[in-house]
Amino acid sequence: MLTPPRTVVRRDGGLYALERALQRRGFRHVAGADEAGRGACAGPLVAAAAVLPEGRRGEIDELADSKLLTPAARERVYDEVVARALAYAVVVIPAEEVDGRGLHVCNLAAMRRALASLTTRPEYVLTDGFGVDGLDVPGLAVWKGDRVAACVAAASVLAKVTRDRIMVELDGRYPGYGFAEHKGYITPEHTAALRERGPCREHRFSYVNVAAVSGRDGRPPRARRPVVGGGAAEGPDTPMERSGAPGSTVGVALGEQPRPPAPVGEDVVMEGGVR
Repeated sequence: MLTPPRTVVRRDGGLYALERALQRRGFRHVAGADEAGRGACAGPLVAAAAVLPEGRRGEIDELADSKLLTPAARERVYDEVVARALAYAVVVIPAEEVDGRGLHVCNLAAMRRALASLTTRPEYVLTDGFGVDGLDVPGLAVWKGDRVAACVAAASVLAKVTRDRIMVELDGRYPGYGFAEHKGYITPEHTAALRERGPCREHRFSYVNVAAVSGRDGRPPRARRPVVGGGAAEGPDTPMERSGAPGSTVGVALGEQPRPPAPVGEDVVMEGGVR
């Protein structure tokens, strides 16, 4: 049996090289998935998935790893991704669920749900850093995928902007922690506020630094969260509770754009052609 020629993706091929190579192999709809908020000790974990169009229609100015973009640039890229993506989905996991199920479990579940929610079914999946099981399509975990693959970078921007907006809202409801500035990550200012005020209900009590200032550091991680709220800065209901589904995962955004016709030209028949 003849084997197809190998697909070689050059390191200097740019952000779109990996997707283009997969599309030349016949995987027209390549989805990328990424998350935001793993390292934060407050606020939700947010995962996103996106499928960009083939060819030049999928090329977005300024697209890059969300961490490398300024807040203004991220907002511009976010709008472009929403406008151009064939499909996108964003899933929010509240801090309470991260405490209850564990960070890594929630991270995988959120990316899996975001990918399953795409209205354009992906034929291949690229994820940032580690693989996601339970998918019925082939996939590849890419080290620093948000700097290597455009669809992963697009997902990273969707997740980051969504989470940042949530943290700005939480800053208004839980003043004094600086959520709008540090977005729940462990900065000296956030650490000082935690020591002074204690944690609020949007903190992750399974994290050692939060458990320590809450007086619950001697308990197992999943038993550290107080039954009711906690901390000096109680506020109104959380976004989860306002949705009517406390303690469960929330999908906050789904999008689909009309599918363009198949491209004709150099992106179609290369290195073995369309499957």
